[in-house]
Amino acid sequence: MKTLKLITGIALMGIFTLTSCQSEVDDVQGDNPNTNSANSTTATNLKRVAMYDGSFDDFIDDSSCSSIVFPYTAKVNGIDINFSSQLNYDQALAILGELNTNDDSVVLQFPLTIKMSDYTEVRVTSQAQYDAIEDSCEDAEDSGKNAISSLNINYPITILTYDASLTQTGNVVIKSEKELYTYMTNISSTEYFSVKYPISVTLVNGTTQQVSSDVELKASIDAALRVEEAMDDAEDKKEDLEKILVNGTFKVNSFINAGVDLANNYVNTTIDFANDWKIKSMNALSTIATGTYSVTSDVDVYLQFGFAGSTNFSLFNNAWKVTSFNNSTITLQSKTNSAITLVLKQI
Repeated sequence: MKTLKLITGIALMGIFTLTSCQSEVDDVQGDNPNTNSANSTTATNLKRVAMYDGSFDDFIDDSSCSSIVFPYTAKVNGIDINFSSQLNYDQALAILGELNTNDDSVVLQFPLTIKMSDYTEVRVTSQAQYDAIEDSCEDAEDSGKNAISSLNINYPITILTYDASLTQTGNVVIKSEKELYTYMTNISSTEYFSVKYPISVTLVNGTTQQVSSDVELKASIDAALRVEEAMDDAEDKKEDLEKILVNGTFKVNSFINAGVDLANNYVNTTIDFANDWKIKSMNALSTIATGTYSVTSDVDVYLQFGFAGSTNFSLFNNAWKVTSFNNSTITLQSKTNSAITLVLKQI
């Protein structure tokens, strides 16, 4: 979710026609303590929420402030793929997911067109030009000017408009992120606005919240950004854990189930994680069990086993929350029963 939201070459779009008929103003007239200027915190938050989110193709362009416009060609781990629609993403993801390794490579073929966070499209003719755009986007991230992608406003919403004396002049019905971004980009220094609350927002976990004021909107955005930061941190930890797994051989240090440590059932056995997502347990003479494993993350990191061939090792076939890990020890807790824990220690 690392959002790269470059704001460059913003093309001025037509300003929405404001409804100023007195009867319509009366319909929405009332106390509006949330009246805002163009440079207010609310205006900034709404603009960032409304920016174009290009994170859906991050596994290709590593840049969620923009997306690559179809068609284009890229070499994914040495295999040429002609991207004509999102249907081609499955092929790329399958290639990238074949091995547990961070040595994946995606080489873009230029020229190509990218859609920016301000909804404009830019023709990119070289890697150097593309790198410069990425650098600008990283600057936007560092300065808090990138898109907020962990919270979405549910449209339509209504914006109440005011003049410099804070007399209501009309209202604008906003039906999409792009319309909201356009409005917030074009509002002048002599214009003021207020969101007609309540509105609803959807968070990154799919839950919906009702927001009744600018203060509540800011609180929801701050919470969403904290979740997004936690997800980014968990993704980094996931990659670190994957490296540790494939570079080591492990033994069962403890396995607590129903208050009993069953580690003695695994004495003189080892667990080996291969970089093709396969797993096996062995003793000194033979393979005891084989299977697959996966590592996933949201705000936490999870390790999933899929053993076959051994009743004892099949007991590990669970979704485990990784509560801690380092180069020598991995501590796991059952995702469905916190009383069940497993500790793997590197030999």
